[in-house]
Amino acid sequence: MMTKRMGLFLTACATVAVLAGCGGDKRAPNSPPAPSYSGGGYAKSQAYPTESVASADVGGGAAARPAAPSPSPGTAQVEAAPTAPRDRRAEKEPAGRQGLGTEWGESRTSRIHDVTFVRSDASRPFAVVTLHYNDRQGVDALANMHAARGPRTRDVDAGGGAITVSIRDTSGDPFEALRVGERTFVIGRAGERYSIVLENRTSHRFEAVGTVDGLDVINGKAGSLDHRGYVLMPFATLEIDGFRQSSSSVAAFRFGAIGDSYAAQTGNARNVGVIGVAFFTERGDSVINERDLRLRDSANPFPGSDPRFAQPPRR
Repeated sequence: MMTKRMGLFLTACATVAVLAGCGGDKRAPNSPPAPSYSGGGYAKSQAYPTESVASADVGGGAAARPAAPSPSPGTAQVEAAPTAPRDRRAEKEPAGRQGLGTEWGESRTSRIHDVTFVRSDASRPFAVVTLHYNDRQGVDALANMHAARGPRTRDVDAGGGAITVSIRDTSGDPFEALRVGERTFVIGRAGERYSIVLENRTSHRFEAVGTVDGLDVINGKAGSLDHRGYVLMPFATLEIDGFRQSSSSVAAFRFGAIGDSYAAQTGNARNVGVIGVAFFTERGDSVINERDLRLRDSANPFPGSDPRFAQPPRR
């Protein structure tokens, strides 16, 4: 039986939504400036994670916090992802590995509030996108190993074209990506901050559950389809730009060495190098994807060949 899931409303700088305000970010010295989204170009939009989260202090001080209320039936209570510890034992495994991982970056303002979303199917996503990433040398080596190279691309379609997923830099430009067999590899650059950008081309809402290096982007735990996600609004663009620290901030995604990745620092670098987004439809909403529309549009009233004459062989 499906249960009602309470979520969070994320407020971000946007040109496609009317918002009360927009906070700045806290960047480390010498880090790239935050991109501008004004004017009708690439823009952040509204997002809505889909379960309640215990309140957390933004500053992370040592003062005692009031006890969080007990969650209502059918509502999961999820803690904010902890600050990545420096565990040297966890670095032994990835220390000799080459290529890129995703670091726990500087804090960036990202505010969230509760919202309700009920999945039409709690365990079966409408669509799943998997993006592998590495530096150019690593992607080229893997392409050579598979002895096959596909087209260069900038984004990936999900749900028959209903949603587009891309990995973008601080200027809002997509990183280059390469199709290798059935996989898509994003070519990252060490030291650069990135965002996962979801573009909804439909009039439907979708819940998006995201992971980076096998870790959930909201709670920092091992990725699972059971976790809550962000709600992608109709005809909107959503930018997921970090691991959620609290209801008001995230730790930026930043490409770096595998040994310095958040996954390695928290004890498991096995799944470093992969980004995943699973999309769920909303209960009561009938979604027809673009593939279905194209099939219906090209339907042939007389699909059979003329049975009176012999047909040429297939080549």
